[in-house]
Amino acid sequence: MAKVSIRDLRNHGGDVVDRAMRGEQITITRSGTEVAELRALRPTLSAEALLDGWRRLPAVDPAALRSDIDELLDSGL
Repeated sequence: MAKVSIRDLRNHGGDVVDRAMRGEQITITRSGTEVAELRALRPTLSAEALLDGWRRLPAVDPAALRSDIDELLDSGL
């Protein structure tokens, strides 16, 4: 993780934010002490995109799922 001083952040803020947007996690320091982290936000998905992904999920066979669970878990728990 890269470290950037508050002074560098003030003087080169756009460049630092661009680095974060490219996926770099940056630790902000004040007088050599780590005080904050800067990272890109994850993009949010629209409701349409979520529903489209949901529609593409394979069908689940409840009986087969139950059978798989029963094989993996101890029924005596």
